[in-house]
Amino acid sequence: MSESDTITASTADQNGAVPGEPVKKDENSRRGNWGNQIEFVLTSVGYAVGLGNVWRFPYLCYRNGGGAFMLPYFIMLVFCGIPLFFLELSFGQFASLGCLGVWKISPMFKGVGYGMMVVSTYIGIYYNVVICLAFYYFFMSMTNLLPWTYCNNPWNTPDCSGVVGSGAQLNGSLVNTTTSLVAGVMEVVNRTKRTSPSEEYWKHYVLNISDDIGNFGEVRLPILGCLAVSWFVVFLCLIRGVKSSGKVVYFTATFPYVVLTILFVRGITLDGAINGIKYYLTPQWEKVLNAKVWGDAASQIFYSLGCAWGGLITMASYNKFHNNCFRDSIIISITNCATSVYAGFVIFSILGFMAHNLNVPVSEVADHGPGLAFVAYPEALTLLPISPLWSLLFFFMLILLGLGTQFCLLETLVTAIVDEIGTDWIIRNKTVVTFSVAIAGFLLGIPLTTHAGIYWLLLMDNYAASFSLVIISCIMCICIMYIYGHRNYFKDVEMMLGFPPPLFFKVCWRFISPVIISFILIFTVIQYKPITYNDYVYPGWSLAIGFAMALSSVICIPIYALYKISRSPGTTFRERLKHACQPHPKWGPALAEHRTGRYAPMGSADTVEARPIKEKEELREEHNEEEKAKETEKKDEISLTIQGSNGSTNTHNNPNPSA
Repeated sequence: MSESDTITASTADQNGAVPGEPVKKDENSRRGNWGNQIEFVLTSVGYAVGLGNVWRFPYLCYRNGGGAFMLPYFIMLVFCGIPLFFLELSFGQFASLGCLGVWKISPMFKGVGYGMMVVSTYIGIYYNVVICLAFYYFFMSMTNLLPWTYCNNPWNTPDCSGVVGSGAQLNGSLVNTTTSLVAGVMEVVNRTKRTSPSEEYWKHYVLNISDDIGNFGEVRLPILGCLAVSWFVVFLCLIRGVKSSGKVVYFTATFPYVVLTILFVRGITLDGAINGIKYYLTPQWEKVLNAKVWGDAASQIFYSLGCAWGGLITMASYNKFHNNCFRDSIIISITNCATSVYAGFVIFSILGFMAHNLNVPVSEVADHGPGLAFVAYPEALTLLPISPLWSLLFFFMLILLGLGTQFCLLETLVTAIVDEIGTDWIIRNKTVVTFSVAIAGFLLGIPLTTHAGIYWLLLMDNYAASFSLVIISCIMCICIMYIYGHRNYFKDVEMMLGFPPPLFFKVCWRFISPVIISFILIFTVIQYKPITYNDYVYPGWSLAIGFAMALSSVICIPIYALYKISRSPGTTFRERLKHACQPHPKWGPALAEHRTGRYAPMGSADTVEARPIKEKEELREEHNEEEKAKETEKKDEISLTIQGSNGSTNTHNNPNPSA
């Protein structure tokens, strides 16, 4: 091999192409590609690692047996998380299309793509409201004294009791008080029924919460302003699609780890931190036999990795065709889970310190969700010297974690729209589509900034993306493995990567992962409880809206399937169904240079191999029948020229006239 060939091969390898393949700046000049594979990995890490890693996993861990929870958690990661992650990445990368376009694999199931879009829309609306609340707290932390430190503010009630006495200096030696603390928003745990200043700041000042979900009240202008800032930041980062977001993630996906490390180092040096970490990790092995623990582990893996949102398919669609997405799926999945475990140390070291100063068990200050992010943890930060600095770092970390996920949610919608329309104008003006989607998201998020906004946010969080995601993922597995055919898909992956999927992943895709997904669905249904917020019980009409949101994504699947069947050619339902399930002629690699073998253009030397394997046998049969027909015609022509002695036609089978 010459020196130039060596350089070309190494460069190709670095850009995700197979050695010897011509290297281009953008392999797919029409859609564009990631600048390099680091951008894709960082974007996917930012997408998978979100707020749930910080405010949900640590709580689940301590509630489900501490260190013992790690066993079912990592088992679910290996048998469900990584295989599903690899399946979605390979799916999007092979076709170089978003969550709608990829369903050329079996057009009848395009409703799954629409369901993914609906789910991403719901999540994108309320997720950015959570980010805007983090922005608000970030701005409010730019002060010498955190506003939720004391109870002497206009919004405080007589029931308020702070952990830092008025006039006390902010250091650990003066915070041993006998007052109790409300540890959370989701569930008030307070022996004396007194409230903390952080909770009153959250409820009475930030949210100014109403007494009912139907009582919207006024729009909270400071929150609305932060929502506008949040959407503007997301739009700017996606103004050039993956070309701009791929550069932003160098900071947004890595800096949260810097902040986590700073908070971790600070946390473990505090009194009582070890008790908090012990509470987080001490294994209770008897809980491993509890089915609920396994259900929580499976659900956390599934939702944390972002499966069935459409984001993984979209991000992978911008990869070069021969990129090793198998390697990427393992790296990203393990990074996501390791981050969850690491975040638990950060959270519980601070909560252990807080419990130590209040002389209460860690369980009384532990919380999850918004209760952890906006009440319990901010309250703990007031006990630290230079508390505004730690507060700034914490909320900046939440902002970056949220933005990493929000980038992919918005890009999922934009890519689906652009791929579906597919005209040159829409591709050239993708920025206009991005801006339009951002404006729509902002307008739809305005009701969540009213006095009743928190009720609606939690309703969307609990219903819009719960069991519907599980159903979507299960149908996707069934379609690819059993409708399109596992052998077809394994050959597609081998064609793309240069090696077939490992046997373990073949087994998981066909059997184990669908079973686990079904288990998650059954577990979700069995464990269902109507949503509540503190002591507030949601009325029936609001729960009906919640179920309607959940069903709105799932209902896309049968509706589109019936539509596609009705529009398919055929005289009987069975013929229409068969045609609707068959891969579209354009299914396969997006670029002509990759459409080789069975995806080669019709009319080439390997015509029989031009279509997916499912049609190969039919094509071969047709080809054989044509050959037989031609052979019969030749026999007839020859027999006309060979007459027997009695004047009859010689119809023997040998086509050779001299025989």
